[in-house]
Amino acid sequence: MPAMTAVDADAPAGAGTPAEAVGPLLRGVTVLRRLTEAGGTLSPSALERATGLARSTVDRITGTLGRMGYVRLDGRDVVLTPRVMELGNAYLAALRLPALLDARADTLADELDESVSLAVADLDGVRFIHQATRRRALSVSFRIGDLLPAERTAPGALFATEWTEADWTRWRERRAQDARDASFPAVPPRADPTAAPCSPPPSPDSFAQRVERARRDGWAVDDQLIEPGLVAVSVPVRDPGTGRVACVASVVSHTSRHSAADLRTSLLPRLRTAVTAMETDLRTAPAPEPGPAPAGLATWTTASKHELGRDFVESLARGLTVLTAFGEGRAAPSLTEVARATGLSRATARRALLTHEHLGLVAAHPDRTYTLTPRVLDLGFPALSRTTLPRLAEPHLRALADTAGEPTALAVLTSDGKEIQYTAGAGTSRVLTVQISVGTRLPATATSLGRVLLADTTAPLSPTLTEVRSQGYALVDEELESGLRSIAVPVRDRAGRTVAALNVSTHAARRTLRDVVADLLPALHATAAHIQQDLHTASRFTHVPPS
Repeated sequence: MPAMTAVDADAPAGAGTPAEAVGPLLRGVTVLRRLTEAGGTLSPSALERATGLARSTVDRITGTLGRMGYVRLDGRDVVLTPRVMELGNAYLAALRLPALLDARADTLADELDESVSLAVADLDGVRFIHQATRRRALSVSFRIGDLLPAERTAPGALFATEWTEADWTRWRERRAQDARDASFPAVPPRADPTAAPCSPPPSPDSFAQRVERARRDGWAVDDQLIEPGLVAVSVPVRDPGTGRVACVASVVSHTSRHSAADLRTSLLPRLRTAVTAMETDLRTAPAPEPGPAPAGLATWTTASKHELGRDFVESLARGLTVLTAFGEGRAAPSLTEVARATGLSRATARRALLTHEHLGLVAAHPDRTYTLTPRVLDLGFPALSRTTLPRLAEPHLRALADTAGEPTALAVLTSDGKEIQYTAGAGTSRVLTVQISVGTRLPATATSLGRVLLADTTAPLSPTLTEVRSQGYALVDEELESGLRSIAVPVRDRAGRTVAALNVSTHAARRTLRDVVADLLPALHATAAHIQQDLHTASRFTHVPPS
């Protein structure tokens, strides 16, 4: 789909833009989209060029997004942070399909030793909502939130079996405007038809033929439509209430493992069995209980405006918080319910919803309810959906090292439980300092990091580990090396399990044991809380590897 053209901060709304649309919200969404398309990082000057906005506008928008925790400044760059994934999480929670079906997809991937995906329709495109991937040197997968053109996928042919004539017209217009698929950054662009030699792109007639074949067979195959070597077989998962395609499950492989013809005989039967089980899960799932609604958002944005003044764009912040009013048990709220969930006035919520509808992020329905669309995943999700815990923790480690004036580190327990492995760290400019490289392994029992990890995973516990578990931290005094003192706390996942440990190290001459606890432990706990908050947001619908 063609990129949205931003309007300058002082310019009137563009043609087709509703008169009541919130201009700062339009521009803020543009900034988030451009950051996402760039992989999550752009300099302010690059954002200025990519959006067409004035530099002062870019600075105010990124400052506001920073206040919301959606971006951070890293040197001269603006970087998306895991907190922005709460917008995509709101869509995925409201959709419910990942929560209900991802376990089936993961099990199928394990059984077949192939990647398995779930996708939904996004107008004339296909967008992924779950990925169960194989960890190989040559792996096949897309990121959650990635958008692909329907005609270059097997799921697209299945979704197109339900297209109206208006849908086909929109698809033809999009192909005429973007013959090379340049507006789909997740796929390789088509060859330039004016260059030679080149193979001609698939014709519209060939896609129509594949759609008819999918309608007849009830399944579809992607035989290297996206790029050479990639093959997939797909089966629709139908909504038990309407009989329409709710999502499409696919097994994805490459031609060195399976030919397209082989997919039908070797993978399709098991995929169909899994889809039948998925449809049973949809039919028997209890109605969702509404989760907790966001609280105090309107009060927070007002306080931020009072504190930061003109540098905080309150209408942008309030407009984005409207998206978080949706979720499990709140898939289709009314205007009143949106206003109540966010604490905003009905007038403010209505203008934000109208703006989001214009942007394609929200759909309005005749019964005066609203739903989020898959396009919400454009707002940062793909760029962050493959983050790891070390990558997520690094900015927090740097901030802690700067504040404490001491080096910090993150570590995990090795599979045998005997050693720890350092996965991330941040140093200081001191002459006498701890320098341990990422990847280094040390005995778990002799380190504060190891004791924190063992205290949560070992049974029965020694007296030392019992004390660590009871007090919530481990303090090691010159046991690993003379003069080295270290204090560590756990980092816990959404289920409360300790998945990593975080520490600060110092020299015995700089701080007494009492000082280590009094001066460093509070900052250590605060940093662990920040890492956990990011981890919990990022891992709600994606897998975040601990190393």
